[in-house]
Amino acid sequence: MPESSGLGEQALNKAAEIGLSSQLDEAENLDVNIKTDPLKLVQGQVDSVSVEGEGLVMRKDLRMEELKMQMTDVAINPLSVAFGKIELSQPTEANAQVVLTEADINRAFNSEYVRSQMQSQKIHFNGQLTTIEPQNVDFRLPGDGKIALNASIKLVETGENHQVAFSAIPQISPNGKTVSLENVEYGESEEISPDLTKALIDETSEILNLSNFDLEGMNLQVRQLRAEVGKLTLQAEAYIEQIPSA
Repeated sequence: MPESSGLGEQALNKAAEIGLSSQLDEAENLDVNIKTDPLKLVQGQVDSVSVEGEGLVMRKDLRMEELKMQMTDVAINPLSVAFGKIELSQPTEANAQVVLTEADINRAFNSEYVRSQMQSQKIHFNGQLTTIEPQNVDFRLPGDGKIALNASIKLVETGENHQVAFSAIPQISPNGKTVSLENVEYGESEEISPDLTKALIDETSEILNLSNFDLEGMNLQVRQLRAEVGKLTLQAEAYIEQIPSA
């Protein structure tokens, strides 16, 4: 491949890496690899774009252990290349894989964002409207397609603490955007509050909501979710209107 092509690819790779990084709170490793040749580039054609990232922290303190994305036959505005940018001339689609670990999801549960979100909700408990405050949330991925949660919840008005524990099977909604928890099994606590448990189930679904992983100009639709020991793997299709660049 001519040297000029390599230099052109490197410049575009760097611009895309900087653009993507600007939308993240943190990135341990992020690589964009654009493959094309000078003639195709002038005609606005790119053979492929791949994105690989590790330790990517999105807004809301949600961390991805791993992100892989692959696009082929990408059409770009050739004039944008002169300015070191990748401006899509038409939307494109990509295959994507996201891996979350137990630690990633626990980090989200115990983040300031989720705590403040739960505290802003009032729930019914023993016939009274009350505010809840999660004291400690322990999220587990035990395998067999399940998730498990054990949490200590404080009732702000009374100061009482209650334990809530359940396991469930996460399922992708038909639109590929949200996760619902099916086959919920409750832990062996002395008292089970349906309202407290529902609040935690709803919050678990919200944390696993796939719109949390959308970057500007990118929209994920999940086709498959695998809950394995210690990790959650999401296979998705990405609809991309724009690739962020510097």
